[in-house]
Amino acid sequence: MTPMFAKCLPARTLLLCSLALTCAIPGAAVAQTAPDLLHTAEQSPAFVRDQVRAPLVMPAPAVLQTTGAAFAMPQSLTLRWSSPPTPLLLRAVERLSTRLGVLADRTIPVTDAPATQGGLELRIHMEKDAAFPGPAMRESYVLDVAPTGITLNAQGPAGVMHGLTSLTQLVRQELDGPVLAQAHIEDTPRFAWRGLMLDTSRHFMPLPDVLRQLDAMEMVKLNVLHLHLSDGAAFRVESKAFPRLHTIGGHNAYYTQEQIRQLVRAATDRGIRVVPEFDTPGHSYAMLLAYPRYAANLPLNTTDRAEINRAALDPTNPATLSFVNAVYAEMATLFPDPVFHIGGDEVVARQWAQSPHIAAYMKQHNIASVAALQADYTRQVAHALRLRGKTVMGWDEVQDADIPSDTIIESWRGPAHTAQATAAGHATVISGPYYLDRLLPASAYYTTDPLDMRKDAAEEQAAAQTTGPNPPDAPTPTTLPSANKAEDAPTPPLSDAQKAHLLGAETALWTEVVSPDMLDARLWPRAAAVAERFWSPAAVCDATTLYPRLAIMEDRLNLLGLQARTNTTRMLERMAPGETEAAEVLLGAVSPVRNYAHNHEFLQIRHKQTATEQALDTPADIASPDSFDAESFNAEAKAFISGHTELRHDLEHRLNLWVNNDSAFTRAAAHNAALTPALPASAQLAELARAGLAALGSGHTLNWRENARTALLAAKKDIAASASIHVVTNTPQPPGDLIQRIVPGVEVLLDQSIP
Repeated sequence: MTPMFAKCLPARTLLLCSLALTCAIPGAAVAQTAPDLLHTAEQSPAFVRDQVRAPLVMPAPAVLQTTGAAFAMPQSLTLRWSSPPTPLLLRAVERLSTRLGVLADRTIPVTDAPATQGGLELRIHMEKDAAFPGPAMRESYVLDVAPTGITLNAQGPAGVMHGLTSLTQLVRQELDGPVLAQAHIEDTPRFAWRGLMLDTSRHFMPLPDVLRQLDAMEMVKLNVLHLHLSDGAAFRVESKAFPRLHTIGGHNAYYTQEQIRQLVRAATDRGIRVVPEFDTPGHSYAMLLAYPRYAANLPLNTTDRAEINRAALDPTNPATLSFVNAVYAEMATLFPDPVFHIGGDEVVARQWAQSPHIAAYMKQHNIASVAALQADYTRQVAHALRLRGKTVMGWDEVQDADIPSDTIIESWRGPAHTAQATAAGHATVISGPYYLDRLLPASAYYTTDPLDMRKDAAEEQAAAQTTGPNPPDAPTPTTLPSANKAEDAPTPPLSDAQKAHLLGAETALWTEVVSPDMLDARLWPRAAAVAERFWSPAAVCDATTLYPRLAIMEDRLNLLGLQARTNTTRMLERMAPGETEAAEVLLGAVSPVRNYAHNHEFLQIRHKQTATEQALDTPADIASPDSFDAESFNAEAKAFISGHTELRHDLEHRLNLWVNNDSAFTRAAAHNAALTPALPASAQLAELARAGLAALGSGHTLNWRENARTALLAAKKDIAASASIHVVTNTPQPPGDLIQRIVPGVEVLLDQSIP
C-alpha cells in the first residue's frame, strides 16, 4: 500500500475490514477456506464490531476449519520438537518470534524452556526430507491452534516453514490486545514450482533489496527465486575467471561471489531455491562489451539501446562455445540448485543471417536456418551443463533444439508453446500470463489460471514480437496470430498426460522501468495474489474477495519489512517537498497505463525509433497498478445502488475530496514541476467525481448528465488505449501515462440515477 491511501484510510478500513468479517455461528466449526468466510458486496458492508472475524491466511489453505473464535496472545511459546531441530529450523523459529512480536506489538519469546504462566506449547513434528531444498521437497503441513496448545505436523522443513508463516497470519489485534485465532489447517501446494523471476540486469537491485523480497516470498509461500543476472544491459555477478564481465559488462554494479552465497543461504533458510539465469546466445551485449571477440557482428553498436538489446554471440566461432561453457561452469558453482537457466530467448535472426562469415558457415555445414543454428548451439551448451550435474532450463525457444529430455521449458510466448513442451514430455513452467511489468491490476493476474490455454494468448505473442526472431523491421510471419485469431482458434486444453509435466508457474518482473526505489511497490501486493493462484486449489481462488484480503496482506507485508510505503513516500517527497498531500490523494485514485504503454523504450523499438533510457521520476512511476481507495469506492457504489443507502454520506465524502483536491494539486504543481504531467489526470478525476456527486443528486447543473457522460467516455477511452499490447503499439496514451480507477463506481451511480 502506498502512502496515498492514508488520506481515506477510515473509509477504506470501514469497508475492507467489514468485508473480512464473518457471521459464523459461535461454536460451530466450518470447513471453509479464507475466501469463503468473507462478505461480498451483496452483503451489508456496515462494520459490526461484535461479529466474529475469520482468520485470514493467504494463500488460502486447502482446508481451514474455524469457528472464528480467538484467545489472548500467549506471553511466550515453548517449543517441543519430535526430533532435534536443525540450525535452519531454529532460525525459522527466530523469524517466527520476530514476526509475532511485530504483529502483537510486544515481545513473544519462543524458547525450549519450560512453559511459564501465560505461555503456550508449540509442538512440532517433522519428517525427514532429503530433497530439501529442491524440486522434490515436501511442503505439506497440518496446523492446529487452540488455547490448550499449538501442534504443527509437517512432511519436511519446508512444511514447517509454511506452517509457521500461516501461524503468523492468525494473529490480529482486538480492543483488549493481540489475539490468536483458533483454527485447524490442512494445506498442500497445488504446484511444486511457485516462482518469482526478478530481472537485475536492466536495473541493478542492491543485495539488501533482493534479500528483503525473500521474507515476503516466504510469507506467501513462493519457493523459487529466478534471478535474471545477465542481459544486454549488464552482467551482474563477479567472475574471477573473466573479470571484465562484471567490471565492464556489469558497469561495476554487480553481486560479489560472497554476496551470491549469502543470498543463497538466506533463501535456503526460507525454503526458497535460487535459480540463476545467464542469457545466451542473444541478449548478450554486456558479455560482448567485455569480450567483443565473441560477437556475431563488429563493431558493436553502442548508441542504440534497441541494438544493445539484440546483440548476439557468434555460435560459429569455436572459441565462443568454450567461453560460454567456462562462464557457465564458474557461475554454476555459486548456485547449488540443480536447475540452471540458459535463457535462449529472442535471438534476432538478422544478427546471424546478415553476417557474411556466419552465412558461409551455415552453408558449409548444411544448416538450413538461424533457428537450426541456435538449436545446435543450445544442444552443445545443454550437454556441457548436464555433464556438470545441472538440469537445464530455458525460455520456450530452446525446445526447437535436440535438448536433453529433462530440460525444463519456461513458457512465455503463449499456450501453444506450453502445449508443445508438455506434449514433448518436458517439465514446464508457465510465466507468460504473469508478467508484472505489464502493470495490470492484481485481479487481472489472479483470474488467469495456469491451466487456462486460451486467455491472453494473443498478448503473449504480441510481447514476444518486440525483439524476437522477427523484429519490427522484418516481415511478420503469418504463423503469429493476431488478437482475433488467438480467440478464434484457442489451444486445446492440456491432456492429463500433459498436465503431469506442468511443474507450476512463476510471476516475472522485468525492470526496464523499475528502479530500486520502485521494486517493492511494483512486486507487492500483486505477487501475493499470484502466489495464491500457484499454491491454493483452483476452486478456492475467489476473485470476488481478492481485494479486501489483499489489502490486509499488503499491510502485513509492509509491517513485517517491505518498504513500499517508505520508498514511494521518498520518491514523492523528492518531487514535491512539503506539498505531497494533494499528490497522495490523486495517486490513490489513478494507475499507470498498462501493457508496456509506460515503457517508452518498448514503444520506441516498436516504431523503429532510437531507443533511449527512460527517467523514472514521474507521478506514473509512483502510481500503483492497484488502488484500494478506488476499489473500495467502486464496491461501495455497487452496494449503494443495491439498497445500502447508508453509504451515501461516505460516497459523497470521497467524491467531494476528489473534487476539491484538483485545486490543491494545481497549486502544488505550480511550485513543483515534476507534478505537472499529472495535471490532466487531476482535472479528469475532479470531473468524474463531480459526475458521481450529480448522480447522487448533489451539485446538479444544467446539462449535468451530458457532462457526466462526456467525462466517463473520455476516461474510458484513456483506459482502452492501453487495454492490450496490440492496442498500445499504435494508440496515443493519456497525458502523464495515468488512467482513472473510479470509473466503474461513477458509471454504476450514473446508470442508476433518476433522469
